[in-house]
Amino acid sequence: MAIWKTYRVADAVTEIDEEKFVLPVIQRSLVWTEDKMELLFDTLLKGDSFGGVMVIEEEKDTKPLFNYRPFTKDGNFILSRQIDSLKQQQFFVIDGQQRLQTFYIGLKGTINGKVLYFDLFSDYNLEYEFKFEKDENELPKISKENIDRKIQEHFWYPVKTLLEKLKNTGKYKQVVKEIIDKHGITDDLKKDHIEENILSFYENVLNSETLGISKVVINKSLPEIENRQRIVELFRRLNEGGTRLSSFDLVASKLKGFSWEMEGFLKEMLEKYQDIGLTQDNLIKLIFLLQDNHNKEMASIEATDAEFAIKNRERIKATIKAIKDFLECSKTLDYYKEGNRSFIPLFFISYHLFHKDIDNNALMNYFNNYETGNADFPLMKRWLYHSLINGVFRSKGAGWIPYKTGIKKILEAIKTHKNKAFPIAELFQVYINHPITFTTTYTSSNLDQLDSSFVYYLMYDRARTTRTNDVDHIMPKNILETNGVDWGKINSIKNFQLLDFGTNRGAKNGKPFKEWVNNPEFVKDKPAYVLLHLIPSDETLWTEDKFEAFIEARATLILTKLTTYVN
Repeated sequence: MAIWKTYRVADAVTEIDEEKFVLPVIQRSLVWTEDKMELLFDTLLKGDSFGGVMVIEEEKDTKPLFNYRPFTKDGNFILSRQIDSLKQQQFFVIDGQQRLQTFYIGLKGTINGKVLYFDLFSDYNLEYEFKFEKDENELPKISKENIDRKIQEHFWYPVKTLLEKLKNTGKYKQVVKEIIDKHGITDDLKKDHIEENILSFYENVLNSETLGISKVVINKSLPEIENRQRIVELFRRLNEGGTRLSSFDLVASKLKGFSWEMEGFLKEMLEKYQDIGLTQDNLIKLIFLLQDNHNKEMASIEATDAEFAIKNRERIKATIKAIKDFLECSKTLDYYKEGNRSFIPLFFISYHLFHKDIDNNALMNYFNNYETGNADFPLMKRWLYHSLINGVFRSKGAGWIPYKTGIKKILEAIKTHKNKAFPIAELFQVYINHPITFTTTYTSSNLDQLDSSFVYYLMYDRARTTRTNDVDHIMPKNILETNGVDWGKINSIKNFQLLDFGTNRGAKNGKPFKEWVNNPEFVKDKPAYVLLHLIPSDETLWTEDKFEAFIEARATLILTKLTTYVN
């Protein structure tokens, strides 16, 4: 049953401040941008519809269905509280969080250290202009976007200050007069705009009941777990509109509905390990995978999934810590930090580590002796390197695109080797049987079929370079095209190097390679350059007419470097 009630925005904000309106643990954090928040205030003052709010009504001295957190006053996330008995009647917001949060921050708080300002010279017939800013002096003085404005100047006024003045006096005309007098406004047009804008603010924020709230009463005769999941399902349906949650946001909400402790666990892990690509989606997938179930669907999420995660959270924490240590020891941590890398291979290293018959402390320190006493390390490293260099899990090309297909096949192979040696041979065989493009033998002929991002990473001695540099043709394509060289050879990794943006698009651009590299104005340390970029030492090959011989000689150097690291 739902009960509809209208509120003044100012009253709703007051009740948010008093924690009468709160957020259940299933809710996500604030996702609206500053622009969207500013637009909501324009919508409010225009008297346009901006949707209702739905809440669960929970009575004083009762245990709520969900633990909760207060609304944030500064945009920062607040962890939920474990509550056994409510000290007052409270309303748990399940729809409309972003709108209420916007009103609260705009009227009472800050976002990213910025307060909300209202332009009292806004052309009220067109748009009420609001803007978040840290320093009033940084706000625009003259309107550049709307040349049709009646007043081209801006008059920015802090919204919090305006609200307090209007609440204290209850008379908008008095506030209008105070502001006009204080700022020495004499122009009648400007006075008119100040009065009309403040009147609109007063009417829609403090005077009129512009906010509709639907209160859902819980049937406490039903089992608690059933009621929680009913609300989670309602939450899911309500969030099919507005700023939609991802499927894994919804899964996370459902898990948090089973156990409030999931919120803190997910937050802690994501903050600590986001640098290795651990996202909420990946962490939830991992939780399912560790239970030998790669194929969980939203509808089949059970209390046992949350129970498994909470029961084993210290084990999961130790596992992920070991994963990060493994990446560091295998010199792939910088590769993962550098860009959006596939987390899928780390699922299976995690799976293998999680199921080892060692305690959590030993697991957390599993790679302390990786060079001398860890039999898994060289196998894992070789498997990861060959998987990455072949692009098995890349999103484009010959990689394993279907998540469920790839995960299922690898899981079937690895789960039969719990607490045994890491099954590198069996996993390689899975690739071959799938089949996908995979080899452990690298030659000049298959070099361009490999994953270029990881090849560059190895070429440049596993340094974080690929995201900060251009991919440059060593011998310029304009000359090679004129010479009739095949396009595929021109755009081969054998003719590519990583070069800083300024050099690539400046001094080097289009110059014959030998002319450029031998000019100390451009290349100050030629021996170092040649060594770094794997340039053949035979300078007779450095001319465009010897291109074929040059790229084959360079292929040999690249393959030597790859072999050094991969095997």
